[in-house]
Amino acid sequence: MSSRTIIVSNRLPIKVKKTKRGYSFENTVGGLASGLDSFQKANNSSWVGWPGTFTHKEDLSEEKKIRTKLISQYNYYPVFQNQNDIEKYYLGYCNSTLWPILHYFSQYAIYEKSFWQAYRRVNRMFCDEVVSRVKKGETIWIHDYHLMLLPQYLREKLPNAKIGFFLHTPFPSYEIFRILPQRKDIINGLLGADLIGFQTYDYAKHFLNSVYRLFGYEDSLGQIDIGDRFVKVDTFPIGINFQKFNRSLKDPRVQIEMKKYEKKIGSRRIILSIDRLDYTKGIPNRLEAFQDFLERYPEYREKVTLIVVAVPSRTKVDQYRDLKKKVDELVGRINGKYGNIGWTPIWYLYQSLDFPKLVSLYNLADICLVTPLRDGMNLIAKEYVASRANKEGVLIISERIGAAEELRDALIVNPNNRDEVVETIKKALEMSKEEQKVRNDSMQKELYFYDEKRWAKSFLDSVGDVKKLQNTLAEKVLDSKDRENLIKDYKKSKRRLILLDYDGTLVSFVGTPGEAKPDEDLLNILRKLSKNPKNEVLLISGRDRKNLKEWFGNLGVSLAAEHGIWLKKGMNEWEKIEDLKTSWKRDIRPILEDYVEKTPGSFVEEKEHSLGWHYRKADPELGPIRLREIVSILENVKTKYNLRLLEGSKVIE
Repeated sequence: MSSRTIIVSNRLPIKVKKTKRGYSFENTVGGLASGLDSFQKANNSSWVGWPGTFTHKEDLSEEKKIRTKLISQYNYYPVFQNQNDIEKYYLGYCNSTLWPILHYFSQYAIYEKSFWQAYRRVNRMFCDEVVSRVKKGETIWIHDYHLMLLPQYLREKLPNAKIGFFLHTPFPSYEIFRILPQRKDIINGLLGADLIGFQTYDYAKHFLNSVYRLFGYEDSLGQIDIGDRFVKVDTFPIGINFQKFNRSLKDPRVQIEMKKYEKKIGSRRIILSIDRLDYTKGIPNRLEAFQDFLERYPEYREKVTLIVVAVPSRTKVDQYRDLKKKVDELVGRINGKYGNIGWTPIWYLYQSLDFPKLVSLYNLADICLVTPLRDGMNLIAKEYVASRANKEGVLIISERIGAAEELRDALIVNPNNRDEVVETIKKALEMSKEEQKVRNDSMQKELYFYDEKRWAKSFLDSVGDVKKLQNTLAEKVLDSKDRENLIKDYKKSKRRLILLDYDGTLVSFVGTPGEAKPDEDLLNILRKLSKNPKNEVLLISGRDRKNLKEWFGNLGVSLAAEHGIWLKKGMNEWEKIEDLKTSWKRDIRPILEDYVEKTPGSFVEEKEHSLGWHYRKADPELGPIRLREIVSILENVKTKYNLRLLEGSKVIE
C-alpha cells in the first residue's frame, strides 16, 4: 500500500464554524469520518473536502486564513462552496435526486436541471483542487455519491493517475437506476476510476448490470474492458475502529455518562435505536412494531423502555420535515396510550450524541434495534457489538443493510414485517446470557479482524494491483524512437505484407466507430497503401465476399472473406480455398430460427458457408442466456457435420 494517498470526500472530517471571536474547528462524526480519520493520520495522507462553512466572494481573506490553518495543522485541503452550491448541489442533486434513487425511494426524487448543473460544477471544483495537489505516484481515493463524476474528470486531466472510488450507499438494481435521467453520465463518471468498490456483492452486481445495459461492456469476474483500459469492480465492506469502542468502558467520561443514565433507567430493560432522521432508516416502522409489542405482550409494560435517538438531518428538505412530524406524533401517541407517571415507554432524543454519550448507551442497552429499510453498511450495528466488552447484549438488524452480510449471528429481520420484528424483540429479551455471549464473541472476532485499517489497506492495495495489471496488459504505444525505426525499416524493405483486420480494428481505430461501411478517410488510406508496388495489403474479415467486394474491390487490396474460405488477390476474381458442404444448414437453421422466436431482437444471418445468430439488439441479459443454450445444443451436433463454432461480439457463427 502506498503511504501517500489523497482522500476526497464531500465533507472534511472537521467542521469550521464562524463565531464572534473568529472561527472554531470541531471534529465531525459519521461513518466516513470515523472510518478514515485514523487511517489519514497514521499514513500522513491529505484530505480534500468542504470545510462546512459558507463563503462569499468578499471573504477571500477569511478563506485564506481557514485554508492555511487546515493545511498546516491537519493536512486538509478545503473546497469552498457558497450557499447556492449547497442548496443545488448538496441538498439538490445529491440528496433530492441521487439519495432517493440509490435507496429505492424513487418517488421522492426531484429532477431539476439546475441541480444537475450544480452537481457537475462542484465536481469540477473538486477536480481542480485535486489536480493542483496530487503528486506523482499518489493514489486518489474518492468517496461516495456526491462525487460520482469526479473519477472521469480526473482521468481526462491525469490519464495515468491511480484512482479508486468507494460508494458508501447502496447501488440499486438497474430497473431503479434507469429512472435517473443522467444515468449514463453517472456510470461514465465512475468508469474513470481504476477500482470501484461497494459494500456488498449485491451492490457491485447491480452496478455491473447497469454498465452492461447502458454501455454494453461485459465483465469477467468483475473486470470491465472499456477499450483503452479495464476497470475492476469489487466489494470492500467498511470496518470500524474496533479497539476504540471495545475499550470505551475504561474511559472516565463514559463511566460518568453511564451513571447518569443508570439513575433514570433503574432496573428496566433497554432497547436502543440510533439513526439519522432519514426516511431510509425505517424509524416509523420501528415505532409501530414497538407499539404492537406492547399491545401483544402487556407483561413487558413498565419493564422495557425504547430509547430512540434521532439525529437531525437535512432539515430544509420537505420529506425530512414531514418525517420528523410523523415521528413526533407516533412517539406522543404511544407514550400517551401506554405510559404512566412512573414509566415512559419511549425516550425520544432529537439530537446528535458525542462519543461518551453514544458508547454509554451502547453499553447500557440490552438490545440494539437497527432496522433501516435500506442502508449501505450501517456502522451503528458494528459499533454496538464492538462496545459490548462483557460479551452480552442482542443485536437485531435489518436484512437490507450491508452489515447483515457480515454479522450473521445477529437476529436478522425484514423491517417491513412488523410481526417478525415483534417476535424477534421478545426472543431477544428472553435469550440466555450464554447464547448472547456466544453470538457476540463470534461477531466481535469478525470486527476485530477486519477493522477500518484493514479495510483501507485492502482497498488501496487493490488499486495498486489493478494499476500494475493495466500496465502489464496495455498495448505498447510506440514512442518517437520506435516510430522512427519502424519508418526506416519500412522504407528500406523491398517487399511488405500488410495484414489488416477489419471489424473492431480498422473500423475502431481508423474508420468511423460503430459503422460497418468504411468511410472515405479509411478508403483513402487503403488506396494509397495498395498503389505502392512494394506493398501487398490483405484485408481480413468474417464478412461475406459480396460486401467486401462492394466496399474494397476497386482499391487493389487483397481480401479474405468469411473467415478465410474465399480469397481475392488484388483485382482478380474470388477463389474458394476449400470446397465446403452446406447440407448441414437444413438441420441447423431451424434451431437458430427457433431461438429468434424466443429472443426478441435476435436474427439469423446466412452466408454461403455459415449461419450466424446475432443478438446485439436483444435484451442484454436474455441474449447471453440464449447463447449458452444454443451452444449446448450445437455442441451435440457439430461433430456429426464437422462444424466449427465461432463466438464473436454478440454473435455465434
